[in-house]
Amino acid sequence: MKFINVIQASPVESQPIEVVERKGIGHPDTIVDNIVDAISVELNKEYIRKFGGILHYNLDKALLAAGSSKPTFGGGIVEKPMLIVFGDRATTSLGEEMVDVDLLAKKVAKNWIKNNIRFLDVDNHVRFQSEIGKSAGNLSDIFKRKSGKFLGANDTSAAVGYAPLTKTERAVLDLERKLNSNDFKKQFPETGEDVKVMAVRIKNKLDVTVSMAFIDRFIDSELSYFRRKSEVMEQIKSYLDDSPFAGNYELHLNNLDVEGRGEDGLYLTVTGTSAESGDSGQVGRGNRVNGLISLARPSGSEAAAGKNPVSHVGKIYNLLSFEIANSIHKEVDEVDEVYVWLVSRIGQPINIPSNIAVQVIPKENSKEDEIVKKVSRILEETLSESYLNAFINRLIEGRITIC
Repeated sequence: MKFINVIQASPVESQPIEVVERKGIGHPDTIVDNIVDAISVELNKEYIRKFGGILHYNLDKALLAAGSSKPTFGGGIVEKPMLIVFGDRATTSLGEEMVDVDLLAKKVAKNWIKNNIRFLDVDNHVRFQSEIGKSAGNLSDIFKRKSGKFLGANDTSAAVGYAPLTKTERAVLDLERKLNSNDFKKQFPETGEDVKVMAVRIKNKLDVTVSMAFIDRFIDSELSYFRRKSEVMEQIKSYLDDSPFAGNYELHLNNLDVEGRGEDGLYLTVTGTSAESGDSGQVGRGNRVNGLISLARPSGSEAAAGKNPVSHVGKIYNLLSFEIANSIHKEVDEVDEVYVWLVSRIGQPINIPSNIAVQVIPKENSKEDEIVKKVSRILEETLSESYLNAFINRLIEGRITIC
């Protein structure tokens, strides 16, 4: 069923309240999301190499349990390594050919950490535990039943995407990316990758709270910490002064800091991530697939990271709904804001959603019939065989960012 609804309503940009959050690459939730999706991409390659196609797996259940550390001015120690637990199911053999999924998962996780968290020593600061089991027979059988161009959905699930981003959403996304950019880390090597940005917009004023781990080996005293923190604050202010919120924002950085309490009164870490001691992580608790947690927007419950890209609609529809929404907003001039819901029914081919719903907020003096006509055309294109095949190939190869 396809339903296109043109409504008269205020876009989020025009509403008086908006709350937006982003968890940076070193946040425990983002770490575990990125790791399981990196494993997914490498497992895709291994299945294609050995079997000529992707077999059943879902690796979207994983946990990062925080370790224990003792940050100290000039450099502390990690007393107990963090633990990353891989879970869920995967196909480990076909005929006589085997795939060591446990070994692959550990290898990929180590490489991802080495490439993304500068001061996290993967050999000494991290332990791994694999609880990946054998795929269930009825779900594996979906891959044997393929009669058309696409597999049947392996779940009954729903996803929603939207466009465009608001000024607040863009500011939050761009700020975290700036703080974790190579240029910023060269200028401020003492700042860790664990960065979280929370913004609350009340009418035209933005209240921004940034949490950023500092790395103890670069900080020799409390005075040094607060001096460098002040310099980071100025950099953030410089960014916000160039944003639509120039002159109309309030900024807080590491709000738990208290002078006079030494290391315990500061956001000081050994590795640059709170996962060493302060916070655990879990797949699905972090950013949505567009990189944000926007509380004024509808949101699905599925985690895309680690899911199978050829049959699991929790991944396919999550990302596709945003792509369709962006296409509608870009190509239909009359659209001010758009939401796209995709709903699957288990066993039904993924190119035939059980329900498609599009909600459009039009610009003034727009004609509803023209909007419906143009949106219908885009839906036909984005669910066509050629488009969906190309989209799934991008998922298989990891060419679409998931968080």
